[in-house]
Amino acid sequence: MSEPTLYHNLIGGEWVRSTTGQTFESTNPADTREIVGRFQRSGADDIAAAVQAAAHAYEAWRLTPAPKRGEILFKAAELLRQRKEQYARDMTREMGKVIAEARGDVQEAIDMLYFIAGEGRRLYGQTTPSEMPNKFQMSVRVPLGVCGLITPWNFPMAIPSWKILPALILGNTVVIKPAEDAPLSTYNFVQCLLDAGLPPGVVNIVTGYGPEAGEPLVRHPDVKVVSFTGSTAVGHHLTKVAAETLKHVSLEMGGKNGIIVMDDADLDLVVEGVLWGAFGTTGQRCTASSRLIAHRAVATELGRKLAAKADGITIGNGLDERVSMGPSINADQYKIVCDYVEIGKQEGAVVVAGGERLTTEGYSHGYFHQPTIFGDVKPSMQIAQEEIFGPVTAIIPVDSLDEAISVANGVKYGLSSSIYTRDVNQAFRAMRDLDSGIVYVNAPTIGAEIHLPFGGTKATGNGHREGGVQALDVFSEWKSLYIDFNGQLQRAQIDNAE
Repeated sequence: MSEPTLYHNLIGGEWVRSTTGQTFESTNPADTREIVGRFQRSGADDIAAAVQAAAHAYEAWRLTPAPKRGEILFKAAELLRQRKEQYARDMTREMGKVIAEARGDVQEAIDMLYFIAGEGRRLYGQTTPSEMPNKFQMSVRVPLGVCGLITPWNFPMAIPSWKILPALILGNTVVIKPAEDAPLSTYNFVQCLLDAGLPPGVVNIVTGYGPEAGEPLVRHPDVKVVSFTGSTAVGHHLTKVAAETLKHVSLEMGGKNGIIVMDDADLDLVVEGVLWGAFGTTGQRCTASSRLIAHRAVATELGRKLAAKADGITIGNGLDERVSMGPSINADQYKIVCDYVEIGKQEGAVVVAGGERLTTEGYSHGYFHQPTIFGDVKPSMQIAQEEIFGPVTAIIPVDSLDEAISVANGVKYGLSSSIYTRDVNQAFRAMRDLDSGIVYVNAPTIGAEIHLPFGGTKATGNGHREGGVQALDVFSEWKSLYIDFNGQLQRAQIDNAE
């Protein structure tokens, strides 16, 4: 096999080695014998250099007209369209999702480029009438400065695009630390921006591990906003660290998402949705359908239908077009999945399908597990409360819509939820009462589109949203402008009191 490519940090428009002199390997989780690339194991000094480069580039970038910034993004979108297939294959190699899903991940970044590029000619503020004569007033968005971005491995191009692009269109500059398990897709995405004419230093990439590179990025005093997607535990820690310098912080963390299945639901449609929602991306989505809250009248039949289909899922290397589910991302995550499956068995849940790791020939060099469905699950069980981030889902029988909604809301997260029913009244009750940032009707808990806000309630995040124009709020502040052309002092709330 040929020597794997050595990737450097991108700082100030130059590709440079880390000051530590150390590197780490990114391997294919479907076949760990394949090294996808070697990347810089960076430290605080590398972060400092990248932040300095971003701060220097900010002065010119913020003064670049927003429509011109948008034109660069439009050009990058066209380049990414041309490179979609190669970048999708790189993504499958580095993080394991099947090739069709990898193409979708790249497409999401393309969509985000087009959407945010258009904001360069909007970035709407407000104009309002003044209570005083001969006075004009309005509000405008202003950028914050250097943005520190920390992104996960499960959507290694889409999620960086969610964060980088709103920051850029507003006039901010960026330092991004991608997940060490899947950094290549961030390189591919940023390369399109560079080739489209993005000035040096506007986007900087520093690779490495969280404690060594991520934490110094959050702590750096010149970083004005931190946007993080990842685990709840790390998100809590970063919030405390960022609070020391009063940074803006946007968090997108965990989920324990439930599909409600009512007794009037089309079960064949439910099965299609569950297989996609629970086992797409090997269950490694914060929106994965990890709970099936099924009316008792249909719970048994639903389990039987799901088991028949789940047993037919083709598992393997995602570059094979016939494969529909790939591996877990790494050994640690694989162990978590295996441990939770054993916990479910010990808790008394019934294994309806799967339940075993795959270690036979063809699977021995990857992190493969059977798609697993538990039945007769109680809402209080660990497998019904805690995020697993793997191909595991649990059927929880209930007796009514009210009970279903209560169970759906009875977890610490509130990202995504769903209901399958033919009754429009039940659907609208669920949309109103489900405590989650996203609700689907007659579809699983995955499938968000980039032009609506993405995010959740409770422990899922801290109230910010990604996607849609709401993403602009994370990376900007409002400035109110008052222009008095009356020629003499006017005192609002005083001179018009009568």
